[in-house]
Amino acid sequence: MNVMKFKIKSRDSHSKARTGEVKLDRGIINTPIFMPVGTLGTVRGVHQSELLNDINSEIILGNTYHLYLRPKLEVIKKANGLHNFINYHKPILTDSGGYQVYSLSEKRKINEDGVRFQSHIDGSYHFFNPENVIDIQREIGADIIMAFDECTPYPCEYNYVKKSMNLTHRWLKRCKKRFNETKELYNYKQILLPIIQGGTYKDLRKISAQEIASHDFPANAIGGLSVGEPHQEMYEMTDVVTDILPVEKPRYLMGVGTPSNLLENISLGIDMFDCVMPTRNARNGLLYTLNGTINIKNKKWEKDFTAIDENGTTHVDNQYSKAYLRHLMMSKEILGKQIASIHNLGFYLNLMKITREKINDGTFYEWKEKMTKQLDQRL
Repeated sequence: MNVMKFKIKSRDSHSKARTGEVKLDRGIINTPIFMPVGTLGTVRGVHQSELLNDINSEIILGNTYHLYLRPKLEVIKKANGLHNFINYHKPILTDSGGYQVYSLSEKRKINEDGVRFQSHIDGSYHFFNPENVIDIQREIGADIIMAFDECTPYPCEYNYVKKSMNLTHRWLKRCKKRFNETKELYNYKQILLPIIQGGTYKDLRKISAQEIASHDFPANAIGGLSVGEPHQEMYEMTDVVTDILPVEKPRYLMGVGTPSNLLENISLGIDMFDCVMPTRNARNGLLYTLNGTINIKNKKWEKDFTAIDENGTTHVDNQYSKAYLRHLMMSKEILGKQIASIHNLGFYLNLMKITREKINDGTFYEWKEKMTKQLDQRL
């Protein structure tokens, strides 16, 4: 039974952009949407109350690999699932761990059955395969769980990417079988999503998109991008894939990206995004605004007592000045990283809100063309 319902509400006449509404057991998600990354069951430096009240997050991510290693499944299960453990009761999506295993290139071995890898925490050995990754995500209790895949690096030789893509397709069949054989452990439905691979090769992306679409999942994800390839190649792969995927189902582009990346990919038909960039950059002093980016550590902000972002939408934007935030960051005060993180996530979510409004009123494409240049400016 399809427990994810998706309704397209409006379309842009000059691109593939659209607005929509995803309905899950735990809530409604308005698309296009950006999903804050809470790898270990926390969006780093941000309270759950701020996620709900300031940032207006409708969904967040957790990560299977990290949660499996720490705090471990017995803790999450004892808490009656991740939502209860972290006290966040809106939808949660869990990445299957495929990307994290990919990043452990020196500490893992891949074969047909699965992946043997070493923990980055204590060096202990573990094994992930399509079946136990489904079981783990059942125990975590995420609303949306991802199929186990292999993510190839960039650049990567054609034959390896093809071999890897076919392995991902075979693993998907095993994930689907295990998912259908098992039940959710808590009192709400879970859905499984597949992942398209194929590197930066158009023919492989087409093959993968056709294979994934043939399984008729409630939504489809695109993986293996934003791994170092030029932005233009990312856009070309997205364009190829969204031409093949069914229009009536949400499309999720994994691990992307900058504000301008989001707008360009929305114009190519993407509905859902996630990325660590807003919080990671915030902790290093990079702030996003509609006029461009600010390095708050620069001396030019030392005596600037204007609001962090006069057009901001969170309480931190107008509560504190640029000079004060700079002082906190230069003093290595934890509060500085918290304020910057809340600001950047609030900016990303507000950018999605503005985007939905522009698609609704028919002005998205012209606005996008102007904004992608503006957003990349350094102030």
